[in-house]
Amino acid sequence: MATETQPMPVPPKDDAIVWFDALGRADVPRVGGKNASLGEMVAVLGEAGVEVPTGFATTAWAYWALVDHNRIGDRLAAIITEYREGAIPLHEAGESARRLFLDAEMPAHISNPLLAAYRDLSRRAGKREVAVAVRSSATAEDLPDASFAGQQESFLNVVGERALLDACRRCFASLFTDRAIAYREAKGFDHLRVALSIGIQIMVRSDLAGSGVMFSIDTETGFPRVAVISAAWGLGETVVQGRVDPDSYLVFKPFLSDARLKPIVEKRLGAKAQKLIYASGGSARTELVECSRYEREHLVLEDEEILELARWAVLIERHYGCPMDMEWAKDGESGKLFIVQARPETVHGARSATAMKSWRLTGKVPKPIATGAAVGDAIACGTACIIRNTDDIANFVDGAILVTDNTDPDWVPIMRRAAGIITDHGGPTSHAAIVSRELGVPAVIGTGDATRTIAPGQEITLSCAEGDRGHIYPGQLPFAVEEVDTASLPTTRTQLMLNVASPASAFRWWRLPSRGVGLARMEFIIGNLIRVHPVALAHPDQVEDAAERREIEILTRGYEHPRDYFIQTLGRGIAKIAAAHHPYPVIVRLSDFKTNEYAHLLGGAAFEPHEENPMLGFRGASRYYHERYRDGFALECRAIRFVREIIGFENVIVMIPFCRTLAEADKVATEMSRHGLMRGEKGLQLYMMAEIPANVVLAEQFAARFDGFSIGSNDLTQLILGVDRDSDLLAPLFDERDPAVTKMIGDLIARARKAGVKVGICGQAPSNYPDFAEFLVREGIDSISLNPDSFVTTLKTVADAEAKASMPA
Repeated sequence: MATETQPMPVPPKDDAIVWFDALGRADVPRVGGKNASLGEMVAVLGEAGVEVPTGFATTAWAYWALVDHNRIGDRLAAIITEYREGAIPLHEAGESARRLFLDAEMPAHISNPLLAAYRDLSRRAGKREVAVAVRSSATAEDLPDASFAGQQESFLNVVGERALLDACRRCFASLFTDRAIAYREAKGFDHLRVALSIGIQIMVRSDLAGSGVMFSIDTETGFPRVAVISAAWGLGETVVQGRVDPDSYLVFKPFLSDARLKPIVEKRLGAKAQKLIYASGGSARTELVECSRYEREHLVLEDEEILELARWAVLIERHYGCPMDMEWAKDGESGKLFIVQARPETVHGARSATAMKSWRLTGKVPKPIATGAAVGDAIACGTACIIRNTDDIANFVDGAILVTDNTDPDWVPIMRRAAGIITDHGGPTSHAAIVSRELGVPAVIGTGDATRTIAPGQEITLSCAEGDRGHIYPGQLPFAVEEVDTASLPTTRTQLMLNVASPASAFRWWRLPSRGVGLARMEFIIGNLIRVHPVALAHPDQVEDAAERREIEILTRGYEHPRDYFIQTLGRGIAKIAAAHHPYPVIVRLSDFKTNEYAHLLGGAAFEPHEENPMLGFRGASRYYHERYRDGFALECRAIRFVREIIGFENVIVMIPFCRTLAEADKVATEMSRHGLMRGEKGLQLYMMAEIPANVVLAEQFAARFDGFSIGSNDLTQLILGVDRDSDLLAPLFDERDPAVTKMIGDLIARARKAGVKVGICGQAPSNYPDFAEFLVREGIDSISLNPDSFVTTLKTVADAEAKASMPA
């Protein structure tokens, strides 16, 4: 902790103000991190097309000159000393320090150049008195190890000279907010050697349009190849402070240089219940109002705007040489986008790209009592402590899980003492999310109702280990943590791939040295993200149940036709998985629901027959060319084309499940070609699941029709042994290591390799049984696809097996 209490003497004479275009990164001691960064962007990145509102900054010298003119230094030193000695509490120290600045006289050698620059700025904008944003920029902020959100104040919609001087006084005073004092104490900064610069910037009329936050890295996993954008209507403070649940977008950065592509891998509509706008009746006034129904039901940004912001993120990141945290705004008068702030991202940007931790629940998991956006990937257990406003912060118990509506910088002192954090409102770029990441505290943000559904004092488990959705469970559940340095893992001849079911967890495993995805289950995306039967979206008028029709209308609102909801949601879900592994192959299995599972989707009952044995019924390939499902399959094909041709992921390989006969393989290929998916064209590869004995018996003939096999050991074992894989009574008989099964698998591997097609396996057996993995290596299998939680263990097993196989007999 800092111990100095002597005020810094006024540094050598400097100009009181300096225009942004005269500043650069080296000017942090002169104008603080925010203003130095703004100057860098105006002066350098503006030439590359990044739009930044012009403006100017007061210098650190102006701050010290104000302190010296009003003889504030000695009094500040006395206040800090009393606080450190315990003579006065934090809130009293902060209030006394701020009062010194609020009562201070602004000397002419500061106010005159400040007002002259404001008049010049107004002339440049073509107005008598232009509205400006007045932002604080401390000389110790936005450093690599010091970047907590919102320590000082900013003031928006400031109009007129008197209002500007008043806002500047309040900015100077905000260097001593209670949270800023507490933060500097924790970081070891000397309060009396930190200065404050003020940025005065033309106000973008985002109150008439929208604004938000952007990162050049995935904020939850550190995956570096995407830009993450949050957006809400009105002024951006609602997003930063977590008052609203914003829209969110993900863009795959490597494809942005290709103008033919639209690499938006995720678009999520936020609730956006409220927006912050200018208030009538004076300068620096804003008000929170309800959003219209149209605003709640529509995305803030168009595709081209999303892509433009992402391109700027790439330029800014490349220029600074590190991941960046940016704020953007759209001007409602001109329609133009602007970057209004940029600073280094300090959480993932400083972490190793090879070190990773993996958390998982180990016991029986009950139904969650609340869900929201996951921040981090950890698990925490503890007692729920519900704090609804800052007046009750003193009631927080160290080590409890904080449950609240949303947070702002005043909450940081107790956030650092919490085992976990849960909020009703906010998104992945809200204050609560940003600070939780910096503190390394797991959080579930934007649950909607956690403060009502969780009881005070209730024992709970907060889990962020299940993808991008966090879950709150009753009770303290057991969990395990594994630490891995992926750089120390061995390499193997056998391609080790991942089984990935959910786009939500796609980026979580990017540090693993996998060589692609051996199985991405399309039906998981349909069941969890789309939730509607594909044929019901192709023919919504045929859905008989009125309640289901209404729910489908709500889900597909904003799309030109319900079928577009399916195509784009499925396509982007696949794209998110493909992005995490590009350029390695991502094998996407076409839908393999059984009829009873399809019937449970919205609208599904109207299109599915009843079957006594769905496992051996109307599933897989047999559906795709049949009149009952042909229109649904057309949407699946269009989604594949969307992800390959519009978004750009040509590493996506299509796999056909449960293909019973050669004739059926031909029929599916013909049906796919009707929808523009032809094997060999535009690099499209076609694989088949080898999960029926007929696939092995006729391996050469099937190999002539496909580019690869993926062994589905569960169904293959079931059909070779005649054992229902779901039967508890027959469970002891179900074993992929049975000699009949291994003989068939070994035979398929040999015949596939002789035919010149690849062969892999995507069942659970190699993860469960090390001896089975060794058998596959001995037989010369090309790839093994594993569940992520068993990847490291099985990788070591495979490496050992390959070493044994290479030893002389």
